[in-house]
Amino acid sequence: MRHTISRRQTRLTLLAGASAILLAGCEGQPLDFDLRGVGGGFSTAQAATGPLAARPSPDNRGVISYPNYQVAVARRGDTLADVAARIGADTTALARYNGIEPNVPLRQDEIIALPNRVAEPSPATGALGTGPIQPVDISAIAGGAIARAPATPGVQTATLPPANQPAAQTGKEPVRHRVERGETAYTVARLYGVPVKALAEWNGLGPDFAIRAGQFLLIPVPQQNPPSRTAAAPVTTTLPGAGSPTPTPPSAAKPLPQDSTAKPLPAATAPTKPVADVGQTTKPAKATKMQTPVLGSIIRGYSKGKNEGINIKAAAGAPVKAADSGTVAAITKSAEGVPIVVVRHAGNLLTVYANVTGVSVKKGDTVSRGQQIAKLRSGDDAYVHFEVRKGFDSVDPAPFIN
Repeated sequence: MRHTISRRQTRLTLLAGASAILLAGCEGQPLDFDLRGVGGGFSTAQAATGPLAARPSPDNRGVISYPNYQVAVARRGDTLADVAARIGADTTALARYNGIEPNVPLRQDEIIALPNRVAEPSPATGALGTGPIQPVDISAIAGGAIARAPATPGVQTATLPPANQPAAQTGKEPVRHRVERGETAYTVARLYGVPVKALAEWNGLGPDFAIRAGQFLLIPVPQQNPPSRTAAAPVTTTLPGAGSPTPTPPSAAKPLPQDSTAKPLPAATAPTKPVADVGQTTKPAKATKMQTPVLGSIIRGYSKGKNEGINIKAAAGAPVKAADSGTVAAITKSAEGVPIVVVRHAGNLLTVYANVTGVSVKKGDTVSRGQQIAKLRSGDDAYVHFEVRKGFDSVDPAPFIN
């Protein structure tokens, strides 16, 4: 228990130390959970905290049209069949392209990718303009504003466009990402450096942010005019050898003072002669004290949990002898009616003799080492299954027999 608590405290200490290092490295900057900003490399921290544009408004059919693709936005209670009927698309093609059955309920604001273009949005469908959303040309807008700026100060007037000619939607076309197997909303958001919450809002994801393989996701784009940010101070580097000079070690300028307190080591004393020569190889104690119950060959070895003893084969009718002196603790039979003899020995040891016949002892008899207690069966069953047990646990008989 003490070791478990110690390991737990060690893990908590390491985690607290790692958190402190991360927070110290991110001081004054957004926390970069991916650690991509370490060492001046690519970081998603700025993208994750930068202002993002809202998803463009669809027309009355739910269609958002970009130059390279179109998507439909589902309404509450919609199925793919409802969306297809509303926008004039083929239900089967729409279901195959998005990997959704035609009658499966869709989430509100869920994005449905269109395999083929449908009629472009127009004022007749509730759109602000006609055709797809046009990209914003910031340089053209800025140049036009400068060209229209008055040369002299004063009040200037400009003619507004007619109210019946709404301006077309403008914006940046987002990336359309197709989800692969194993991806999550979090991995997709990390891939493009956008907050997962914004990804969910743009694509109508549920509160669990669940996505499916084959689903199309629109990646949120930044606002057209994000607020200015103070640029971080550039990191200056110097060529090798051109930096600050290496200070001279103190020992090179002035040697260390003479230590007058140093004293010579005392003379080595002769080692005391050990009482016993521990380096001498000693003869190991003999672990075997039993004899083999049958003179024969071992046809199956000991395997804990599989074969709790050894099988010794010999001639049919050969005598089976007690491996050591002891008392017959039990005589029983297997499920097939074959006798089993159990002998108890000193040291809480038991020996078991199974697959025998002609038992010549009875329970409670005292037997001596090498005394015949049974004999082998005939035919292919002429072997004894011999076990040695410490209490109720079987052990390998090999160390106990000669």
